[in-house]
Amino acid sequence: MLHTFVAYVEDLPGVLTRVASLFRRLNININSLTVGRSERAGLSRLTLVCEASSEAGHRIRASLFKLENVVDVDDIAQAPSVTRELALIKVAASPSNRSGIFDLVEVFRARIVDLTSESLMIEMTGVESKIEGLIEVLREDEGRILEICRSGKMTMRRGQHTSGVLRAMDALEAEHADELAEDKAAVEPE
Repeated sequence: MLHTFVAYVEDLPGVLTRVASLFRRLNININSLTVGRSERAGLSRLTLVCEASSEAGHRIRASLFKLENVVDVDDIAQAPSVTRELALIKVAASPSNRSGIFDLVEVFRARIVDLTSESLMIEMTGVESKIEGLIEVLREDEGRILEICRSGKMTMRRGQHTSGVLRAMDALEAEHADELAEDKAAVEPE
């Protein structure tokens, strides 16, 4: 069973190492991992995809939540969600085959983001199967693909999501505000 975990983590050094070490200890392979800034300052959004049984999924979620600097974790594999992936694909392009590549890019609703005399770079955003389809067609022409860079899956629940994420982020902000007040009081003379 495929699990998609979305975790909000404090934006601090070592957090990603702790997450990866957890999966190593559990002997579970990470299929996709994407981390970036979230809508809240100081918190990053981590999207992690792995294959595990349903029971293991519950154990993974609980273990992730116990990690230091993890604010909230949600397994959204079964929830209505939107998933996208970004791919940059550099292909060899000569004047003789360039128009065919441009036509192919248009069919897949991708776009050309860089063009040189020997190559061009295609940017494509979409579901994994759509990206795989473009790559498969490009591979039919031996030696055409020079380089591929993919982001991994980015997933977000559909609709309005008001789970524990917002409550956890508000609690974290309140905790940091209390710490700042204590630090300020300790520095100020009486």
